[in-house]
Amino acid sequence: MNKSAKTQHEARAKIIKAMAHPSRLFIIEELNKKERCVNELTEMIGADVSTVSKHLSILKNAGLVADEKRGNSIFYSLRVPCIMEFMGCVENVLSSTTKQHLEVLKCCRK
Repeated sequence: MNKSAKTQHEARAKIIKAMAHPSRLFIIEELNKKERCVNELTEMIGADVSTVSKHLSILKNAGLVADEKRGNSIFYSLRVPCIMEFMGCVENVLSSTTKQHLEVLKCCRK
């Protein structure tokens, strides 16, 4: 692999790694619906503010989330809504894998 390809793959891995937590996936889904502040997300996730803030920081550093300060609150939004297409692709993989597992189980029961 040449240096340019390696750099590109590392950048992609950084984004995918940033999404690799159930709470962060939830945050992405919620921010796709509308912008939210930390307190809203904290209540929805059921975690403390520092944990949710850390998740948001990771997503922001990966370029997935933007923030905007308004008064005493910071509102977060999804910078790249097309990431939901990737989520749809993941759902297709899960569905396909589940179907394959069910076929194997049916075969084993015979």
